[in-house]
Amino acid sequence: MDDTETEVLVVGAGPVGLTAAAELRRRGVGCRIVDRLDRPQPYAKAVGIQPRTLEVWEAMGLVGRVLDEAVPLLGQLAFVDGEPGPRLELELPAEVPYRFAALPQDTTERLLTEHLAGFGTRVERGTELLGLDQDDEHVRAELATPDGPAVLRARYVVGCDGAHSRVRRAIGVDFAGDAFPERYMLGDVEVDWDLPRGYGVRCVRRTGDGAPDDVLVCIPLPGRRRYRVSMLVPSGPQDAADGAAAGEVAHGLAGGRGPGLADIQAVLDRLSPRPATAGALRWSSAFRISHRLADRYRVGRVFLAGDAAHIHPPTGAQGMNTGVQDAHNLAWKLALALRGAAAEGLLDSYHAERHPVGAEVVGRTVRHARGEADADDLTTVLLRQAQLLVNYRGGPLADEDDATGAGPRAGDRAPDCTGLERSLTAFPQRLFDLLRVGPHHALLLYTGAAPGGPARAEHLHALADAARAAAHGLLDVHAVLAGDAPAPPEGLLLPYARDAAGAFRTAYAPADGEAFLVRPDGYLAARLPAPTPAALTGRLRRTFR
Repeated sequence: MDDTETEVLVVGAGPVGLTAAAELRRRGVGCRIVDRLDRPQPYAKAVGIQPRTLEVWEAMGLVGRVLDEAVPLLGQLAFVDGEPGPRLELELPAEVPYRFAALPQDTTERLLTEHLAGFGTRVERGTELLGLDQDDEHVRAELATPDGPAVLRARYVVGCDGAHSRVRRAIGVDFAGDAFPERYMLGDVEVDWDLPRGYGVRCVRRTGDGAPDDVLVCIPLPGRRRYRVSMLVPSGPQDAADGAAAGEVAHGLAGGRGPGLADIQAVLDRLSPRPATAGALRWSSAFRISHRLADRYRVGRVFLAGDAAHIHPPTGAQGMNTGVQDAHNLAWKLALALRGAAAEGLLDSYHAERHPVGAEVVGRTVRHARGEADADDLTTVLLRQAQLLVNYRGGPLADEDDATGAGPRAGDRAPDCTGLERSLTAFPQRLFDLLRVGPHHALLLYTGAAPGGPARAEHLHALADAARAAAHGLLDVHAVLAGDAPAPPEGLLLPYARDAAGAFRTAYAPADGEAFLVRPDGYLAARLPAPTPAALTGRLRRTFR
């Protein structure tokens, strides 16, 4: 029972907890991650990977492994009462670097676990949180480990332990919401039919009043004819062991028998628009769905992320992806706090930024589950589903800026652009290539077409020096030259790239001399037209002490 210490304890080793731990370790933070299960679950639960999540994994250095194992999700084929319905193509604007993908959750967890191991950290399995308490300096966590009871003192705790979170209960956070009455079945199975590969399939049978009476959803997975299928449980006696006991959160995999091949085949026989044969069942389960939202994402030194903070219907594959962004948002802020470099209130910005996102996702997925359609145009709907429209405008780190006109605003996702030229490369660069140099803030200093002399270079260096000092060195600086700029300003010693294709100008609508401050999680902290070193330093004081 001797106390041990760490900087951050992450509870739960699903995709969200693994992301949090990996991002903390990438920044040199001491971190331990525990999970009550003895081994990873071999289940294809969350399978949809959103384009924004792939951007996050690119920044983390993981995306290549994911692209090797994921498969494209091209769209959705809908059938109602056996007749073809609207065909949805998941097409995004050309400037978005990634597309929709599908990957079984167990593969996602394996890739993240291997990535985390590269930082020398392993998941401590068979280790369960029993309780915790905190003071002004530490959180004291009581654990049950394979070697017996243990006590761990951490500077901070991040609860990523799912819908039934022990961490959330320990800090007394309300998790208001309700359960859907329907029960569902999941299966990871091969389906032999002649429908086109790469498309999700949704089949619905309606009652006389038009309400859905029977549903089958099939999402393609890596492998030959492999799908993750979900179906309504047929009407009949309810399984008392399904996790829906009074006072419990009825969400996730349930106890009792999962569907067998015969059960899945029966649904295919009823609903498939083509002759279909199910085979090679890898895994199956029953599950329940609830919609709930934690009223606080932070209590003192304890934070909640992922399903511990928000649960909702799986419509649009938003849950795991939202949780990954929770972890990505929180990790860099915790790292600054542990370095003693964070401004007062920086950690509070986690709840301020992510709680509204969770509330929006819960509300939207509940509406979709109830059959309410989006009023927006298809492009907007797809960009929202891709999680590319998440923004923190008006939040504590993104007050109104001085910029006018087109381009992203403070709090928006910083868009990628291509066609940048650097002096030592014979191939075009992406802006994201510059932004992922280090896990830091990035300052982009735009220089227009006017000739630059020593005075321009001196000004850019003064801005860079002031920004680096205000950020305690945790900031990378790049000059971006207009495509028609004659030459770099004389004496310029900063890294620079030329906007040869004009893509940066199109995406950011910059003015000559404008500065763009990009956060480590890829959101625009500020755009400052012609800033002085003092103005830039003042803006950075919202994040850095």
